[in-house]
Amino acid sequence: MSLSLQELQADFKQHFSESLKPIMVRSPGRVNIIGEHTDYNEGFVLPAAIDKAAYLAISLRDDDQIRLIAKDLNESFTTNVADLKPVGDASWPNYILGSVAQFIKRGVKIKGFNAILTSDVPMGAGLSSSAAVECATVFALNELLQVGLDRVTMVHMAQKAEHEFAGVMCGIMDQFASMMGKKDHVIRLDCRSLEYVYVPFSLGSIKILLLNTNVKHSLASSEYNTRRRECETAVEWVCANKQGIQSLRDVTLEMLDEFVLKQSPEIDQRARYVIEENTRLLEGCTDLQKGDISSLGKKMFGSHHGLSAMYHVSCKELDWLVDHVKNNDAVLGARMMGGGFGGCTINLIHEDAIQPLIDIVKPAYEEVMGLPLTYYVATIENGTEIVTA
Repeated sequence: MSLSLQELQADFKQHFSESLKPIMVRSPGRVNIIGEHTDYNEGFVLPAAIDKAAYLAISLRDDDQIRLIAKDLNESFTTNVADLKPVGDASWPNYILGSVAQFIKRGVKIKGFNAILTSDVPMGAGLSSSAAVECATVFALNELLQVGLDRVTMVHMAQKAEHEFAGVMCGIMDQFASMMGKKDHVIRLDCRSLEYVYVPFSLGSIKILLLNTNVKHSLASSEYNTRRRECETAVEWVCANKQGIQSLRDVTLEMLDEFVLKQSPEIDQRARYVIEENTRLLEGCTDLQKGDISSLGKKMFGSHHGLSAMYHVSCKELDWLVDHVKNNDAVLGARMMGGGFGGCTINLIHEDAIQPLIDIVKPAYEEVMGLPLTYYVATIENGTEIVTA
């Protein structure tokens, strides 16, 4: 990160004139290797915490005032515990305030606090910068107030903060990956039961390269809601003919052939992608256990094809980036990552091929799309934790 922990600590003391040292919490962004749009269909996802993170320096006050500083934005915000409510004109305080509200809902007596936030999770890149802030806040307050919450409970609280104060009805994956991450492992998470398994993801010379389209189309939120409805419709049609169907998790391809395809080829495609993606993910975990990264990479390309051609949540910029690496022998796998219509592609690539690839793809993308192409090399790190300067 550009701001050292020592500087963050010194900054805290300068702003708040405190003799007490704050605690400092690091909470990471996340990538998702495979398994997109499966979470709200009670399927599987395969996320991991990364080395890009939000950092929160925080200490309690003797009154009920909450004083917040967003270092990177050069913005500040002040309120009182008694006046806690969503903020309309700035988004970042809501991630912190929404997290505070979850403690109050649990009957925890909240004190005021001072906090400085800084982050090197790129905003708008689909790396869940908001979940990182929410998890950092919940974790820090749990520590300071000595509430004794377990990590899974804190995941749910961070998710509720996003729902209730940021107004985004996200699934559980982002907060789960940020809070529960483990170095050099991905998390195979069952979004129905929340059962999870750490799967080794030690790649040696193979690195995770994120290529950021730097575009966010306005379709994203409306089409996301449309996809959810389309999946629910497929489930309703199968339910009308089969017992025990709760979500697409319970639906087979044969059921789609019989009960959905004839009614709507489009809805069939949406549901078929989700079912196939769950299969790709589970088989990809077997590949990882065998150390067969090449087979996992092929499934990532298959995932992108499904997201683009069947689920229709890609865009020309994402498709262009995947198309321009798929015949490169140094790239084992690539796909769009996140909700779609912008954000990043995730690529598994040999380390010594990263710069040559960037040298070719960056100017070509910028000429064709008229947009900057930025990139990040991510490593898999631990989830939310206290750090020291």
